[in-house]
Amino acid sequence: MLGYTIRRILQMVPVVIGATFIIYALTFLMPGDPVAALTGSRPLPESTVAQIRLAYHLDDPFLIQYGNYMLGLVQGNFGIDFFGRPVLGLILERLPVTFALAMTAWALKMVIGLAIGVYGGLRNGQAGDHFALVFTVIFLGIPGFVIALGAQTVFGVQLGWVDPAGIRAGWPLAFILPALVMAIEASAGLARLTRTSLVDVLRAEYLRTARAKGLSPRRVIWGHALRNAMIPVVTYLGLSLAGMLGGAVIIEAIFNIPGIGGLMVAAINNKEGTVVVGIATMLVLVYLLFNLFVDLLYGIIDPRVRI
Repeated sequence: MLGYTIRRILQMVPVVIGATFIIYALTFLMPGDPVAALTGSRPLPESTVAQIRLAYHLDDPFLIQYGNYMLGLVQGNFGIDFFGRPVLGLILERLPVTFALAMTAWALKMVIGLAIGVYGGLRNGQAGDHFALVFTVIFLGIPGFVIALGAQTVFGVQLGWVDPAGIRAGWPLAFILPALVMAIEASAGLARLTRTSLVDVLRAEYLRTARAKGLSPRRVIWGHALRNAMIPVVTYLGLSLAGMLGGAVIIEAIFNIPGIGGLMVAAINNKEGTVVVGIATMLVLVYLLFNLFVDLLYGIIDPRVRI
């Protein structure tokens, strides 16, 4: 198990390098001058602009800037913004809000997706199965921001059941609507995976043998079918939690939630590439850590994976 863990960690290194290189290159190519965005309509003296560009290495070639960033990243330094604040500190300050939103959405997604998927899988070819398939097709086809804007308008503005923006009401009232929007969109994929996996397992030969031995339908389904059908679902759930953190960026911007998403939008508007790259890098690292955790868990459950 130790050797398998070391191999998985080493495999993460080129992924981190490749991901950060692409992110840094795209940020480097963003149009506009960050110093001009910082000063706005009141230009600074040329000497001050030159000092800022020198301090932040804005005139260095791309590879040198990227090399300096990676050198700092290895040391745990995500850089500083144009106001001298550490980017890592800004991320950690906003991360609890994003994490609360992502965890709430993940829990709702798990309940909705598993319930619809199991319901459809146990009623293969019947009305319940058709309902599950229609649900997944509809919400997989509708963009998340459309669902978010519609829910915000109806439930927040017209009906007034929740605040349309902000987190003044605290958790869970302020988080329930944006989390539900994220959960509904993501639960469609989970429901489809659960339904397909359960249908495949129910057709397996060993379940026919279990029925032939006289086991009750309840024991066959709950003791054998669901346990085996949940193996790919557990993997999906583990990886999707990290994906929820990244997906919260758009929802936070729509609902004006002061999390990482709001920080990312502000950084893009202000052309603060260091903050944009730092947030994206943090999300990549979080995703890789969750992926590592799932792989190690798989290695414990199934020793064949470690070969």
